[in-house]
Amino acid sequence: MPIQRWQKSSTSTQDGGDSVEVTVNSAGMIEIRESDEPDSIIVTSPKKFALWIEGVKRGEFDHFGI
Repeated sequence: MPIQRWQKSSTSTQDGGDSVEVTVNSAGMIEIRESDEPDSIIVTSPKKFALWIEGVKRGEFDHFGI
């Protein structure tokens, strides 16, 4: 089984404490985790993840931010 490579934003903190990481698992599903809680993983389909990203780009979730 290939090693999963978790990707995080280039704007994440250097120590990794404030990072959300994303990878694709062997079944082709998207996995999302927080770097400081690596055992808690959310799994979703690529289509649902893409739709969520589009909502983020449109500002639909801005009211959750700082």
